[in-house]
Amino acid sequence: MRRVFCLAAACLLALPAFADEGGALVVVLDPGHGGAWPHDGAHGGRGLHEKVIALQVALKTKELLEAEGATVILTRDKDEDISLADRVRIANEAGADVFLSIHCNSMETREDRKVTKGVETYFLSPDPTDAEARMLAQLENGGPEAVPLPKAATPVEGILNDLALGQARNDSAAFARIVQHHMLRNTWATSRGVKQAPLLVLSSTRMPSALVEIGFISNPQEGRKLTKEKYQQHIARALADAVRDFADKVLSRRLFAQARPAAPAPPKVDAASPVAVPAGTR
Repeated sequence: MRRVFCLAAACLLALPAFADEGGALVVVLDPGHGGAWPHDGAHGGRGLHEKVIALQVALKTKELLEAEGATVILTRDKDEDISLADRVRIANEAGADVFLSIHCNSMETREDRKVTKGVETYFLSPDPTDAEARMLAQLENGGPEAVPLPKAATPVEGILNDLALGQARNDSAAFARIVQHHMLRNTWATSRGVKQAPLLVLSSTRMPSALVEIGFISNPQEGRKLTKEKYQQHIARALADAVRDFADKVLSRRLFAQARPAAPAPPKVDAASPVAVPAGTR
């Protein structure tokens, strides 16, 4: 409850939305992939690795968010392979308010590598937006043979899960749109839109979650930009601003609603008691 009032009051005063000990927003940043092949993610020209760039951007984003008072947890802070289930577990056990997975995109063919670039942001859905979203989900989930999204053991369990996670799912779509907006505003990258896909790393999270593809490591020009300190700082600023914007526009309003006292119930009328009739209506 303390976080409710701290976050709400900070937003009203136009101060950093996370700045109070014990009431800080908890953010989990997930640098995609890590470790040895085949878990090291996409590769670009000149030895570029998705796992390296994702971690560099996550560390910069963490620094910016912590400077504003947020509590930030990384699913990995070095080059190691963390399972998708463990990434979700870390976020849930931390009681995170928001979860953001950071990745670099890639194309397979030589011609596609030359021309395909841009930023896209995903939220969880069993129905992918298009064929490209379906293919990306397969790659991020570990390939076509990866374990599908977990299903409830019984219909009743499925209903309870839907009720518990429904609001987080709705907020995830809003979070993805805000992330995409700030990425485009801060980097001037090409927009590939906000999409939905059955991504395992976003499944079973109990908080609003999104996965952002910050650019195509396979594109010669964009791949080089992704390695530059200044461009990474622009991305980190975009992601930090997106988290702050989402906290201000969505989370704080929901916390206000939860904190607001319920309206008093109307007085009960005894059926045996006479009911007063307003003057002029007799």
